[in-house]
Amino acid sequence: MEEELKSIIIISGPVGAGKTTVAKELVCLLDGPVSYIEGDTFWSFIAKDADRFGTIQNFKMVMRSMTVAAMPFCRVSYQVVLDFSIPPWYMEVILEILKRRNIPVDYVVLNPGEAVCVQRAFERKEGKITDYSQYKKLYDCFNEVQQYTICDTENDAAVVASHIIEGLDEGMFRILSRGME
Repeated sequence: MEEELKSIIIISGPVGAGKTTVAKELVCLLDGPVSYIEGDTFWSFIAKDADRFGTIQNFKMVMRSMTVAAMPFCRVSYQVVLDFSIPPWYMEVILEILKRRNIPVDYVVLNPGEAVCVQRAFERKEGKITDYSQYKKLYDCFNEVQQYTICDTENDAAVVASHIIEGLDEGMFRILSRGME
């Protein structure tokens, strides 16, 4: 008997939203085998000529690569937590990749507000961002997906992760088809 395919839980949102911190808490709360893919790691795979295709093409290539890397884990019943700023405008591509393999997708957008994101990005120990203006357009695109968004500024990452578990159980983050219905 074939085991049930697990979903890919995409923890997304603007830079500074707390994705990595929440994703690591979520991994601890999930039952069964879990795989954690930190999307920022995929940037290191571009070793030379990073400007060859341009920033947006590299961004798309990185998102496609991490999505494809998650698939083998789902095929053997791992729950996958994918942590990266995957904007709503790219979800159609991800859904098309995963639809062919019948892998379900849960899309969780963390968006605690622009001021919080700017402050967190500035206060990072590694990868400190002193000028958030280059991320403003990316930040703005996450306002398009309120249905999948958690705007919690009051609670710590463990509480937010527990809210995500509740939402996953209720199906509130499941994307059933293209067009993010």
